[in-house]
Amino acid sequence: MKIAAFSVQNDQHIGVVQDDQIISLTALSADEFPACIKTFIERSDELRPRAEQLMEQRDKVNAVFSLSNVKIQAPIPQPEKIICVGLNYIDHCKETGMEPPASPVIFSKYANAIVGHNEAVEIPANSNEVDFEAELAIVIGKEAKRVTEEEANNYVFGYTILNDISARDLQFKDGQWSRGKTADTFAPTGPFVVTHDEVGDPHELAISLELNGEMMQDSNTNNLIFTVPKIISFLSQSMTLKPGDLIATGTPPGVGMGRNPKVWLKNGDRMNVTIEKIGTLSNHVKS
Repeated sequence: MKIAAFSVQNDQHIGVVQDDQIISLTALSADEFPACIKTFIERSDELRPRAEQLMEQRDKVNAVFSLSNVKIQAPIPQPEKIICVGLNYIDHCKETGMEPPASPVIFSKYANAIVGHNEAVEIPANSNEVDFEAELAIVIGKEAKRVTEEEANNYVFGYTILNDISARDLQFKDGQWSRGKTADTFAPTGPFVVTHDEVGDPHELAISLELNGEMMQDSNTNNLIFTVPKIISFLSQSMTLKPGDLIATGTPPGVGMGRNPKVWLKNGDRMNVTIEKIGTLSNHVKS
């Protein structure tokens, strides 16, 4: 199932994406389906079977929209946690001049950084070196604490795309990464959340980023150093993961700071991040 949060005029919806259409669960049954994907995730054992039933009735009400006629929004605008894994592709470690880590390198973003599909990434006034990072993001489906790697997949609801925008000058000036990683608009996410059963193996997905039509990153998640189960188990030993938490799994090579000459985002740029079986997340840049 491919789920999206969207608006039509001023009405908020969640719905199921099929080809170039979206079927509004909110329109089919507003009492059961508030316009909140996080609520859907928290109650998925109950709501997903009901959603599948309602999909068979979609022709009975005005619930089907063309994707081109709706505004897709960030699927989870206020997650409790946005956790990121750094240096999780070997070739990316090489281009940054850093050694591959012995255990996952963890940092955080905050909800102020989240924007949705087709929304703007804003260059902060105090940075001149803003970079892009295409990433597969795990969407946690139920509370996870001290889970094993063998159990970890049971806690995944699905996957989405996260573009880990990074102000490199701030990131490396501070000696730790928070300020450079979580400026306003620095976590574009979406456009959809795709359930784990539809994605299949998350370690066999093509992942790419185009900047103004030029391919900058082009890889596959089979190059991840630390797998999805490893990441979830590692994190859950010290923190309780909650439904709707986002975990960005790292970026492949090709980022701007690894190029010669370096490539920094500028006003008017357009980024398209594509991950197989999930879709394309598109954002423009403004200063």
